[in-house]
Amino acid sequence: MLTCAFLPPSSPDPKDESCLTHLFESFTDPNHNLHNWTKPTFSNPCSDFSFNLAGVTCNNGRVYKLSLQNLNLRGPISPYISNCTNLQSLDLSNNSLTGPIPEELQFLVNLAVLNLSSNRLSDGIPPALAMCNYLNVIDLHDNILTGPIPPQLGSLVRLSVFDASNNKLSGPVPSSLGNRTGNLPRFNASSFAGNKDLYGFPLGPMRNKGLSVVAIVAIGLCSGLVSLVLSFTVVCVWLRSMEQRRAAEQEGKVSQMMPDY
Repeated sequence: MLTCAFLPPSSPDPKDESCLTHLFESFTDPNHNLHNWTKPTFSNPCSDFSFNLAGVTCNNGRVYKLSLQNLNLRGPISPYISNCTNLQSLDLSNNSLTGPIPEELQFLVNLAVLNLSSNRLSDGIPPALAMCNYLNVIDLHDNILTGPIPPQLGSLVRLSVFDASNNKLSGPVPSSLGNRTGNLPRFNASSFAGNKDLYGFPLGPMRNKGLSVVAIVAIGLCSGLVSLVLSFTVVCVWLRSMEQRRAAEQEGKVSQMMPDY
């Protein structure tokens, strides 16, 4: 619901207008949960209580919170969301959003909460998120994100919640997140679980996808032993065959030498 602080009327903010317009155009809304998101309201989304834009919260005439979770929204996240420059909380969780996480989120310098969990977002986690110095929550679990976790995120000193579990991330867990020092919050294995190619503290060591040295040596020895046994068997069969042939020939010669009675 759209709520506005009781303050004197303010002029429309063109950045908020662009933010909401492009965001609405990028989404597919099969359940019509954003039915009251119409273009006239975008011109000044925080000017009138009657607009009641679903999921939009205003403060001091600016959009500062977007709560659009569990709406079955589809499509990509518009990079123009960065035009909501006063945004402090962005929750798009539990939808069916696709595509990458926009690098343009780095321009939301006031952002404290980022929840994009339980979608179908792909590609990597943008290292530029570290530019959002006020980030307190980054929740990206249950997507199909790939690549490494950017170590730059460890520089976010206010970060107290981080969840990248159940993706397709790979590489080492950055020590700046998994083994933080001082009074910075540390994140346990549950923050990184469900990424089979992710390794390092607090997860286990890197998994060797190839055969171990012991396995290779064992396979070589077994192969050699099998070859030796087969060769020995072939030789034995050949010798036995030759022995039987000579015996037959010798028996024939003896029969020829015996007189007929």
